[in-house]
Amino acid sequence: MQIKISKTQVDRMTAGQILADKEVKGFVARCLNSGAVTYGYRYRDRMTGKQRWLGLGLHGNITAEQARDLAKKASGEVADKKDPQAELQESRADAKRERLAAVNTVNVMLDAFEKDHVEGLRSGDQVKAAFTNHVRPRIGDRSIYDLKRSDITTMLNAIKAESGPVMADRVLAHVRKAFNWQMVQDDEFKSPVVRGMAKTKPKERARKRTLADDEIRDVWAALEQIEQPACYPRYVKSLLLAMTRRNESARMHTDELEGGLWTIPGARYKNKLDHVIPITPALRELIGEKPAGCTKNSWYVFSTTTTGGQLDGAKAFSGFSKAKKDLDRAIAKIRKAEGRAPMKQWQLHDLRRTGRSLMSRAKVDADHAERCMGHVIGGVRETYDRYEYLDEKRKAFEALAGMVDMILNPPADNVVQLSGRTA
Repeated sequence: MQIKISKTQVDRMTAGQILADKEVKGFVARCLNSGAVTYGYRYRDRMTGKQRWLGLGLHGNITAEQARDLAKKASGEVADKKDPQAELQESRADAKRERLAAVNTVNVMLDAFEKDHVEGLRSGDQVKAAFTNHVRPRIGDRSIYDLKRSDITTMLNAIKAESGPVMADRVLAHVRKAFNWQMVQDDEFKSPVVRGMAKTKPKERARKRTLADDEIRDVWAALEQIEQPACYPRYVKSLLLAMTRRNESARMHTDELEGGLWTIPGARYKNKLDHVIPITPALRELIGEKPAGCTKNSWYVFSTTTTGGQLDGAKAFSGFSKAKKDLDRAIAKIRKAEGRAPMKQWQLHDLRRTGRSLMSRAKVDADHAERCMGHVIGGVRETYDRYEYLDEKRKAFEALAGMVDMILNPPADNVVQLSGRTA
């Protein structure tokens, strides 16, 4: 039936009835078996010759006049040899992308990635710190759908200038993982990270830096000069005397100390195996006593949190960056006052490498020294040799402590220098 479609006519329709509009060819109203009336536009695809249907909306959601206006627009697109169905789908896709862009910023994506993938990882704090310090301030508010390769390159160049090429590559690795994770969740997202963005080569990233004797003395002297955080001097010294990685010492908890042994659980150790370190007198001194503000039976050994102005050991130390900068300034001040050249750039992890070198210098058996570092002795021995070598490791750590003491308190006429110093 061909009439002018209006609200009055639509309200009179019965199930199965179809009205064709006499003003706009192809504009129709159909009454479904449910009684609902839907507006649509029928047209013939100029490319295939097939009849197509373009849904315009349900009566009640739009009026007859609004539906007619949409039909007129579609009619014009057909006259211009366009496909209104394709135009509508593209429009809807654009609207979807706009909605996604409005809510999916880099910060939102990183929040979700940290919760799903980073939390609980041994290196989780480092990953979060990289995002907080280097990524969020630069591109955090940007939509992930608007990011370009040039945006990532600009960010990495800024990180390189501020913190060095190695840090830039670390951030790149974390960002790449986050973007790859997002692509698994999101059909619309394509990562802007591509090959060739790294600022260094693998061989360049491999560090060989060890601290010479005078540098060890400077570090120890500077640690006595910095005021905050109070736990930092003990913490830094533990990295050398226990040959641990940064977070392994920072998260030392008294629950891990038992019977003269410190057992770092595999959950937070690099090789996923428990690592047992005999507690030497030197390390025991660094562990110290129960914090005055602690009300529990266990606590983090290196902590800056307080209760009532007193340390309580409630949380592990984490202020690495600021404390390291303060330490470097104190070292520079000492060397300048003595008319010596500035100390070459160094990292806390270099203390672990230095400790291993000092063990060799102290004539510690190479296998025992590797076990002290938590390295697995491979081959058949790894499978069949289940002996824990605790006595041998204790003697090795005591030899290391003795070597450090000799460096810090050398005979006046015989200052020993660490051989093989590299940068």
